[in-house]
Amino acid sequence: MSWFPEHKTGQSWIHRVCQRILKTGPIPRHVAFIMDGNRRFAVKKHMERAEGHFKGFDKLAETLEWCLDVGVTEVTVYAFSIENFKRSKDEVDCLMELARQKFARLMQEKELIQKHQVCVRVLGNLTMLPMDIQELIAECVHFSKDNKRAVLNVCFAYTSRDEICAAMREVAEGVQLGLIKESDVSEDLMEKCLYTSQSPHPDLLIRTSGEVRLSDFLLWQTSYSCLSFVEVLWPEFSIWHLYGAILHYQRNFPVIKSAIDSDLSDRLRRQRESDHNVVLSESGSQVPSISLACQVQQYARLREARIEQFLHHVNSKRLCYFQELVSRKKAVGV
Repeated sequence: MSWFPEHKTGQSWIHRVCQRILKTGPIPRHVAFIMDGNRRFAVKKHMERAEGHFKGFDKLAETLEWCLDVGVTEVTVYAFSIENFKRSKDEVDCLMELARQKFARLMQEKELIQKHQVCVRVLGNLTMLPMDIQELIAECVHFSKDNKRAVLNVCFAYTSRDEICAAMREVAEGVQLGLIKESDVSEDLMEKCLYTSQSPHPDLLIRTSGEVRLSDFLLWQTSYSCLSFVEVLWPEFSIWHLYGAILHYQRNFPVIKSAIDSDLSDRLRRQRESDHNVVLSESGSQVPSISLACQVQQYARLREARIEQFLHHVNSKRLCYFQELVSRKKAVGV
């Protein structure tokens, strides 16, 4: 099964009716999945663990189609946790081989990726992966980076705590290099240094297998996401489970939106207060109020310019990493 098939599978009339009904309410733009239960599915069906993981990948391909059909334009999946390296060597090797096959398959379907305008991003501490997989990932990410219609984020060699630590290191380096000041460091700046900085936060997170925890997945990004915990094992996940999760999101949408709006308002207030306090500390407390307001506005513009330059530096490093891997793969191929 292809991730982005040329022809959609036929839909029954009841699916089309359900989609129309769902679209009368708010549809999550971005849905994240913790695809849990592949190993338990394998045990349940008396098959090898490797077969369970392959079934799980097939389910992802099917689920991506359902998401696009209902109007979800961005999907993030937890494909491989850093913690998974602690599993048996045979299972880790199996998962690495699955990654090789599937990323290679994606590159064989360049025309379909371009036709459907799908941007594939792979997020995580990719340096922990074998070099050939890094190169395959870089080729896929680089090739699809300008596509806009839909986004698939694959979290691979990822944990949220590792991601937050990486963002902290980026910020610390920015201060050390003089690109930003200590007073520029904020929640917003940290957020823009996360692996997911190019994406909106997930509106809905779905975890299968009946587990009711996040397992170090998108801890920062899901602070205001709707959470849906589904009893079914991932390979048994159906379109009806997706519809149910979206209905759950729609029922809770007013409360979630209110919380998000309140958080945004608080962030803006805290940033204004921070700018005001920095200007006061640098200028003294005897500044006339009119002059102070102008200085605060000027300081805010300078801060934003520093941050823009710093983020350009961060993003350039990430881009160079992928470009160097693509160049290396081409050179080895020659």
